Amino acid sequence: MDISRFSDEIPALEVRNLRKRFGRQIALDGVHFELQQGERLGLLGPNGAGKTTLVRCLARRIRADEGEIQILGAPLAPGGTLSVLGVVPQELAIYEDLTAKQNLKFFGKIHGMSGRRLRERVHWALDWTGLSDRSGQLVRYFSGGMKRRINLACGVMHAPKILLLDEPTVGVDPQSRERIYTMIDSLSAEGCSVLLTTHHMEEAEGQCERLVILDRGQIVADGTIDVLTDQAVGSSRYVRLRIHLQSGCIPGDLLSSLERWEMEMISESDREKIATMRMHEVAKNLPNLLEEIHRSGVLVTDVEVQSPSLHDVFLELTGAQLRDV
Repeated sequence: MDISRFSDEIPALEVRNLRKRFGRQIALDGVHFELQQGERLGLLGPNGAGKTTLVRCLARRIRADEGEIQILGAPLAPGGTLSVLGVVPQELAIYEDLTAKQNLKFFGKIHGMSGRRLRERVHWALDWTGLSDRSGQLVRYFSGGMKRRINLACGVMHAPKILLLDEPTVGVDPQSRERIYTMIDSLSAEGCSVLLTTHHMEEAEGQCERLVILDRGQIVADGTIDVLTDQAVGSSRYVRLRIHLQSGCIPGDLLSSLERWEMEMISESDREKIATMRMHEVAKNLPNLLEEIHRSGVLVTDVEVQSPSLHDVFLELTGAQLRDV
């Protein structure tokens, strides 16, 4: 595919009304979203939401029943090679009986590289992963984080313009995770468009400019974290109060007031309790509540106001029920 003729205004990736069924199970039910050129987009969803099926459709591992996938304005063909697309699966797609250098050469050749170009890309990949000094070592002896880095490098040997990353940091230590983030940063700096699938909310918040949340085969949210937070929980904030009870119990009139706020109460001791609630218009309502508590003779020893996190937004949109799929 000749990408030089495409405008920067054309989405790097566009998915239109994608549907996929496995027997009676609907995996994708009219999925529609775009990945802009140079963007880092996070794909989130609970177990069984359809994320893996979507990525496999994009990577042409399976064919959708309906819908269309476009890469830089052109339909994604069912066969052949696509040099602008890179795929890094969650399952390690490397050969443990080969060295790091041999793996990189192998995947480079799969993408049509040879000679000087292949040597240059292998050298780049070893330096990029920080594994130049381990180039001749069998991958089977690598740590989990090192394997993840080689796995990522093998998926980008051909310098793709669009990269599908499926759980790239699963099962790795914090140091390896930071190294992988640095590697992804360098790809983004070169203009690569990244679709990142992850279960780590903090990873999605820190690494993605926009988020798409998939649930039961459908897109339930699409936007920046601020937009999704406003849509899911609005202006509410979580309020946490530590209160000290002189008599060991909450006065009846105050208890009724706290119940109106749907507070959750946790006893730290006979006289110390932690009260938590979701409160709208905190600047207006919290001072009134504190004054009411003070008038009842109860002492507030600590106040904490917390903005909703992506974790809160995710549970609000997809529910808190455990999914075993």
